Parts: sequence; C-alpha cells; structure tokens
Amino acid sequence: MSQKYIKKQNKNSHSTAYGKYFARAVYDEKFVEIDDIADYIQQQASVKKSDVKAAIGELGEALKHYMEMGQKVRLDGIGIFKVGFSAIGVDDPEDCTASTITTRRIIFTPETQRLVVGSTRTDDGGVKQKYVVAKTLVMDVAFEEAHINAGFPSSGSSSSGSGTNTGGSGTGGNGGGNDGGGDLDI
Repeated sequence: MSQKYIKKQNKNSHSTAYGKYFARAVYDEKFVEIDDIADYIQQQASVKKSDVKAAIGELGEALKHYMEMGQKVRLDGIGIFKVGFSAIGVDDPEDCTASTITTRRIIFTPETQRLVVGSTRTDDGGVKQKYVVAKTLVMDVAFEEAHINAGFPSSGSSSSGSGTNTGGSGTGGNGGGNDGGGDLDI
C-alpha cells in the first residue's frame, strides 16, 4: 500500500507559486480505529487484542496525567507530545496571568532520524557529510497518484452530496509547496 495523492493547481493569485501544480494527499473516508490497531498489533506480537486495547486506553490517560503536570512525553519511534496554548497579549506583566490563556492544544513533534545521503572531500582532506532529517514514522512511505472517479471533485473542495471533504491541515502559505488548502478525503 502507499499514500495516495492528486495533482492540484495553486489558484491563489497572491501566491508566488500561483499556477503551479502540487501533490495533495488523499485519504480514505474511513478512519483507522483502536480495534484496527489492536488487530494489527495482535498479529505482529504475542499480545491479545483486549490487552492492546487496554494498554492504548491507559496510554491516553498517562499522556493526560503527565501533560497536566507540565511534562513533555516522548514515545520512542513515535515522537513527543506536549501542551501548547494561545494567550491574549497584555501591556503590564502583572496582568499576564493564567486567565489570559484562551485555547489549549496538544503539540506533536514526530521522531526524526539524521540520514547520511552522501559525502564530499574537503580541501584539507576531511570528509563533509550531506544528510537529511527524516521523520521516523513516515520515512518508508511510498507515494502513488490517485485516479479519482468522476464522482469526486478534482478541486479538493467540499461539495454537498459528493461524499468528500477537505481537512484544514494546510499551512496557508506558499512555502513547502503547499497551496494553502487541506488534504482531500475520498
């Protein structure tokens, strides 16, 4: 299996990437649920599905417990979870209290690995390595163009009755090849 994508043209006339085409992730409408993950883990390890489901449930409680204490939680092979928030700006530092915090969120930073992709000799005889930083969870993901049926809009926008919707995960800028829209669910 592979991650599907479609080609989408940037139609934001204010963007420096206006008119360019970008790959846009496409997802199944079905979510992978805890039962699916528990089935998979049960097949890969000598653990019963019920035990996996119980452990996943307790993992959620453990994350909540440690984040309530102001801790960052690192799960090897996955990444780091921590609490983030937005606050109202005030002029006087005395007025900057917990009451100015308006929203809370969980910030997830995926685990990364530094991979050497080449090297060159320096003038003094040393070696300079070229490397990339790869996100561990997705570094082996393969990509394949999706050929969406006529019943799905090619623009990636919502349309009533089509069975598709767009997520709100785009960055909104023109950097990184993102045209500002979300990902498409099919």
